[in-house]
Parts: sequence; C-alpha cells; structure tokens
Amino acid sequence: MEEEVLQSELFKHGNISLILDSYNDIFSSFDPRPYNEKALSDDFLIECKRAARDKDDHGFELILSVPKLKRNVNDEFKIKKRLREHFHKHSLEKEREVLGVKREGSIWVCIGCLLLVFVLLGMTKFESSFLKNILTVLEVPSWFLIWEGMAKIFIDSRKLEPDYMFYKKMATSEIIFRSY
Repeated sequence: MEEEVLQSELFKHGNISLILDSYNDIFSSFDPRPYNEKALSDDFLIECKRAARDKDDHGFELILSVPKLKRNVNDEFKIKKRLREHFHKHSLEKEREVLGVKREGSIWVCIGCLLLVFVLLGMTKFESSFLKNILTVLEVPSWFLIWEGMAKIFIDSRKLEPDYMFYKKMATSEIIFRSY
C-alpha cells in the first residue's frame, strides 16, 4: 500500500515518468553502437515531447522505470551521459536555428528600410518622371522585405521555439532510473 502511494506521488509531482521494458526502449533498434554513442529512438523522443509539453521550463525529473532484474548501474551512467549530451547538443542547435531565423528577418527588415529610404529620398531629388517610375517600382520590394522580415522575426521563429524549448527543458532535467 505504501509503495502505491509513493508511485502515485512520483507520477503526479510534475515529473516525466516513462516505463521501459529495457534500456533498449530509449535507443534506436537499428543502431548497434554502445549506449554512450547510440542514437535515441524517435518513439522515445516523441513520448518525452508529449510528456514535457506542460512542464515548467526547469527543475523537473525524467524518471525512467526499468524492471528490477534488468537494471545495471554502469549502463545507467552511460545512458544518462548520452541523454544529457543529446539534449544539450540539440538545445544549442535549435537555439542557433531560432536566432538564425531572427537574424535573417532583421537583415531583411534593414534592407527593406534602406531601400525605402532610398526610394523616398530619390522621389524628392529627381525631376525625371522615368526615374520616379523606377523608384516607385522599387517601393514594392522594400515593403515586401520589411513585412517578410517581420514575419520571420515574429512568426517563423515562433514555429521553431517549441522544439527549442523541449530540448532546453530536457537538457536541464534530472534523469533518474527507478525499478519496478
């Protein structure tokens, strides 16, 4: 009875708790390398993403329950290290990806603004209707660059943020193995 209470507390404490048949459930079944190099299973990552969606940004535990007879402390040490490396590496990659999209959007906005300033200054300086017509045509791309750059900064980067937040959360989580 006391064990059931501990188990229920474990599962509702804001932790991610996954029950595994073996350590191999964490890794790709097509990868023959040892645990410290093996690729993570897509199913494992999908389940972690689903479970981490509503968790706080930091301070939670990833609890992996493994059958008592299949536990191996040496393997667990290697697996924890591999999981931390994976989550940290992907967190940095996703962060760079988000910042890259924001940087690209900022460049587009700056180019659009410079082009728009050039067009507006040119409209006041040139008397020729031919040059004014060319400048009028350049006004459209300037606005396009400004609006699309803003879309990259505020919309496209937000589409990438859920993956970044997942890996950031997982990189800071504590990984615990338990028996069942």
